[in-house]
Amino acid sequence: MKAMILAAGRGERMRPLTDHTPKPLLLAADKALIVHTIDQLCQAGFTEIVINLAHLGEQIKHFLGNGHRFKVAIEYSDEGDSALETAGGIIKALPLLGSSPFLVVNGDIATDFPFASLRTLEINLAHLILVNNPVHHPDGDFGLDQTNNVVNDAPVKLTFSGIGVYSPALFEGCLPGKQKLAPLLRSAIEQQRITGQKFEGFWLDIGTPERLLELDHHYRRGTHS
Repeated sequence: MKAMILAAGRGERMRPLTDHTPKPLLLAADKALIVHTIDQLCQAGFTEIVINLAHLGEQIKHFLGNGHRFKVAIEYSDEGDSALETAGGIIKALPLLGSSPFLVVNGDIATDFPFASLRTLEINLAHLILVNNPVHHPDGDFGLDQTNNVVNDAPVKLTFSGIGVYSPALFEGCLPGKQKLAPLLRSAIEQQRITGQKFEGFWLDIGTPERLLELDHHYRRGTHS
């Protein structure tokens, strides 16, 4: 299974840190955020990785190269100066991702999720990893029913972690260009074609300088490597 890291975002909430450095290259415990993710994926057996680029993307490409020094093979999907949103970025990268299901991980999260558990997962259109709602996103996104189908409406909703396995069929008929992922997911959820699971381990959305500092402290305490 191939993996894609979403790394094209502007990182507005991280400014001024992201004015001259792309968000994936910001450091936590002296290591770029995206390298933490690449190392985890490699350890989990994902050795073919696609990374989408936009804002200051050349810096990412120059820093990571072909991935050899990280023991992976990296290909890039360049979206130009303006990012295409999540679905648009995935659609553009589909020729690099192949015809089998693939893993997508947001480039601005940190987690100890066991990625290896997803490598042989059988899915319909998608499988989403959900987490407890963080303080900054109290209402959540989706629910889970008793058969692990993701539902749009539920008494208690969870937050989409930014980790998902997708079939290329989810994007069939989609035109290239800027496009959000949520409407595609909600439509497939209505058809009961998306499964999910709740993850109770470490997860952090690195959306602000304060949360980046929190992550740095977390790594330096040695509770995650």
